[in-house]
Amino acid sequence: MAGPTDDDGVLRRTGDPPTLRPTNANTPAPGRTGRAAVGRIPLRRMAATRWAEQTPTWSDARPGLIEAALKRAEARPSGNWYVLAASTEIRGDRPFGRTVAGVELVAWRTPDGRLHVGPGACPHLGAPLCQGAVDAGRLICRWHGLALGPNGFPGWDPCPAHDDGVLAWVRLDGPGGEEPLAAPVLPRRPDVPASIGAVTTLVGRCEPADVVANRLDPWHGAWYHPYSFAHLRVLDAPVDPAPGEDQFLVEVTFKVAGRMGVPVRVAFSCPEPRTVVMHILDGEGASSVVETHATPLGEDERGIPLTAVIEATIAYSDRRGFALARLLAPAVRPMMRTAARRLWKDDLAYAERRYALRAAGRWPG
Repeated sequence: MAGPTDDDGVLRRTGDPPTLRPTNANTPAPGRTGRAAVGRIPLRRMAATRWAEQTPTWSDARPGLIEAALKRAEARPSGNWYVLAASTEIRGDRPFGRTVAGVELVAWRTPDGRLHVGPGACPHLGAPLCQGAVDAGRLICRWHGLALGPNGFPGWDPCPAHDDGVLAWVRLDGPGGEEPLAAPVLPRRPDVPASIGAVTTLVGRCEPADVVANRLDPWHGAWYHPYSFAHLRVLDAPVDPAPGEDQFLVEVTFKVAGRMGVPVRVAFSCPEPRTVVMHILDGEGASSVVETHATPLGEDERGIPLTAVIEATIAYSDRRGFALARLLAPAVRPMMRTAARRLWKDDLAYAERRYALRAAGRWPG
């Protein structure tokens, strides 16, 4: 799904959001949920429905279909790039540390704002550099004062890094084992300065595939998250997708308060092995995206893999009032993060259960 390299030969994107071409002849043409349908006020009052009275979705959520979509995602190139953290987490006044794919890393910024990432252990005696300091763009080891800069040091070589304006990425060619790419494979996004972005990070005991598989099962939405979703209907699922059309097309109402909600039409797709993107195609917030990135960390004390779910929500609206919302972004972002954390508290339980069953040889898929 990766598109062509941009003119500068650096930034690789996936192209426009997925096209809308239902492939199931038995699926009725979806009613438009966009501006023409919702009018000037996006909120709609939903019919009262008891949770147990929803239409069951288990027969549509076929394990083989979900697994096939996962395998196609895993076969796409990542270029050995991993999401490290939110861009805002890495600053110029202190180091940031995280282990990715079993590799201890430290990240910092030079005075020009550029992102740099290197091994997390000092080459002198192995001190944790994330506990050091940043001065004039150099990492200063707290044990003996060794200064390390972007150009490296004998036995200490910085890693390729990329800041896309929302997320910080690192390239690890050893653990990745793929043909390296100059920059990560990114989905299309609304213009970041014209949007409100919020990044949430949680850690679960599972593998990245379990996180991705959760997002490739849209059928669980209204059953598993009744506090957030209602009237969810999968309009199209990729059975034998053509290139560029490997997507799940879904109609759903996002709950706001009580029986009030906002109907939208969304598409889920995977631009690379560890990323699932939800594009809002029609309805309030059209062109907004939610990017779910699964970053392997390492193993816990029992040898169980740990995976960070790093989710970036980039909200956009062409309503005039959205300009005011952008001015209030510092107050809006915590609410966006809270909503994402609530969903992923449940979805990580799903992913962890999937991993536990797979590890025990009991996974029904």
